[in-house]
Amino acid sequence: MSIIAWLVLGLLAGWIGSMIVNRGRGEGLILDIVLGVVGAFVGGFLFNLFGASGVSGLNLYSMLVAVVGAVVVLFLYHALVRRSY
Repeated sequence: MSIIAWLVLGLLAGWIGSMIVNRGRGEGLILDIVLGVVGAFVGGFLFNLFGASGVSGLNLYSMLVAVVGAVVVLFLYHALVRRSY
């Protein structure tokens, strides 16, 4: 996949993951992209670990893998970085 496709997939996965974990409040554009791309790698690793295929391109299955990874990364992020509001 190209860098642009990874950024698009990361942005969408990070945004969807933020909507799931943060209940409608995103982390910000840049952090959503970073957490989404990292989430795509984590999701691919986890899916491969359990015997399924990881991110395979810009398609719905890869989006599902990336969103699952982004949710995992966001839970870890929130567990490590506590913000007071």
